Amino acid sequence: MQTTGVAIPSSISQDAAAGQAPAVRRARRRTIAPYLLLAPTVIFMAVFFLWPMLQAVALAFQTTTGQFSLQPVQTMLSDVNFWPSVRNTLLLTLVIVPSQVVLALIMALLLTAGLRGSGALLYAWAVPLAISDLAAGIVWFAIFTQNGYVNSVLNAFGVGPIIFLSYESPVALFFIVVIAEAWRATAIVMVILIAGLQVIPRDYSEAGEVFGATAWQRLRYITLPLLRPSLQVALILRTILAFQMFAVVIALAGRNLPVLAGEAYTWYGDNHNVGVAAAYSLLIMIFSLVNTGIYLRVLRVQDEQARMV
Repeated sequence: MQTTGVAIPSSISQDAAAGQAPAVRRARRRTIAPYLLLAPTVIFMAVFFLWPMLQAVALAFQTTTGQFSLQPVQTMLSDVNFWPSVRNTLLLTLVIVPSQVVLALIMALLLTAGLRGSGALLYAWAVPLAISDLAAGIVWFAIFTQNGYVNSVLNAFGVGPIIFLSYESPVALFFIVVIAEAWRATAIVMVILIAGLQVIPRDYSEAGEVFGATAWQRLRYITLPLLRPSLQVALILRTILAFQMFAVVIALAGRNLPVLAGEAYTWYGDNHNVGVAAAYSLLIMIFSLVNTGIYLRVLRVQDEQARMV
């Protein structure tokens, strides 16, 4: 049996090839476009974050003469304020982060409940976002110092002045730092949680209400599971910032409440030892990475949950 073929004119084949060329170029551009959009951010992070971080890690294992050694780490471990700074940093993180998340969640739920005057509350609660760490510390120093506002009120009622900010009252000093830091940074967590609450469909809560679920049950079994991605981001960000806490502590307590970031500053600025300061910074980075890994594992977001929100 003979087969017959139809000859395709060369002009048609050329037109088809010419028509495919722009489609191939468009597909190639779509493939490259995400990388081009990410390139400025990647370059910025590499130049201003990755490279300084690698330099800090290298400095943590170098002597003042530039030789690689474990001497900076050994000096850090033998520092009289090393263990107190580790203890205080961990305690402040354990107290501040959970309390701020709970407080921010309550604030976010109130703001998204549609109550009258919630807009004014949002502006009032967001005011600390415009205040720097050091300014916040100075504000609370003016409140709790010996001649501050609290003692002025106590004097008006015939109560003698109370010394809050002193090494002789470490518990009061600790909790005043907690109050000041909670006032300063809770708004950051609140904004993240509000953004998360706004993307949760109201249908889920309304369905739970139809089936007889109480407000607490809807919060526990509907809102919090769907809010897990925002909680994850808020916890990671707030914990990292808590490990780096410095200005508020310096303004309120000075050296009476040593923290890791404060010791890094002291060794760099007062003792002029870059290696030990870098070792403290490396320890802060390790703590931050470990806690980030824990949050990512404990608050793991499944793909199904991500698609539901």
